[in-house]
Amino acid sequence: MSPFFGKTYSLYSDSTSTTTTSDDYFKTIKKLADLCLQKYGNDGEDNEKKLLFLIRKASKNKPPLNKVLRKNGNNTHSNSIKETLKKSLSTYTKAVEDHLKNLSFFKMFDSTLRTTEEQYHLYMLEIELVNRIYKDSFNRCEYKFALLPHCLRDFNLKCKAVQGDIEHICKGCTKECFILQGSTLLKKYHIDPYISMRMDQEKLLKEVKDKYQSVGVLGIACIPELARGMRLSIRLDIPPIGIPLDANRCSRWMGKAYENSFNLKELENLVK
Repeated sequence: MSPFFGKTYSLYSDSTSTTTTSDDYFKTIKKLADLCLQKYGNDGEDNEKKLLFLIRKASKNKPPLNKVLRKNGNNTHSNSIKETLKKSLSTYTKAVEDHLKNLSFFKMFDSTLRTTEEQYHLYMLEIELVNRIYKDSFNRCEYKFALLPHCLRDFNLKCKAVQGDIEHICKGCTKECFILQGSTLLKKYHIDPYISMRMDQEKLLKEVKDKYQSVGVLGIACIPELARGMRLSIRLDIPPIGIPLDANRCSRWMGKAYENSFNLKELENLVK
């Protein structure tokens, strides 16, 4: 399969080889998280939560990352993390600057569309940290479900998904469909897969939470949407984990929807 490139990012970097995967990205973000956590000196989950708080604060307020971290005590740490983010992750976000330059006046009011390159890097690290912090809580939940975006479907055929009790359900039209491949894998680990179609994610999550005593959610989405969906889930006391799409290729970004993919191997590593 040829690599997919999005409007602003691609986890394939800039490779055009048909054998390329997003494996290198996941190796990079794990090493980056390890390095950043080492800079804070504390052990265990509290250290991860401390870093997560700082990363979220930086991405929300859009100051330079070193400025945010300097307020918390160590300029050496701030410079190191800032340089590491840029050096390690900029290869995946080369199209962000051009996208922002060409963003129309009205689209500038869409906080997702105007995500900066620095925010992308922070969101990437945030997603990795959330997975580490909440994976065990997710696994202990009575009910676990996943939301997969419809851009993962096989565009060569008309999708035959039907409405289920929560969201749409894949009917297995074609083996090439990433929704089918992801759904098959998720069912193996007792996670109910659904195709995300509804716009009001908060309402959906609240409905599921009202139905079950304990519930965990797995999301697959573009990087900005996944990070924000994880924040929403945490606010609702629903343990989240998730995998970013290999690129952002839906109509919101491209003006027209294009096929997409995600890393199946990394998904299994996350849920097993």
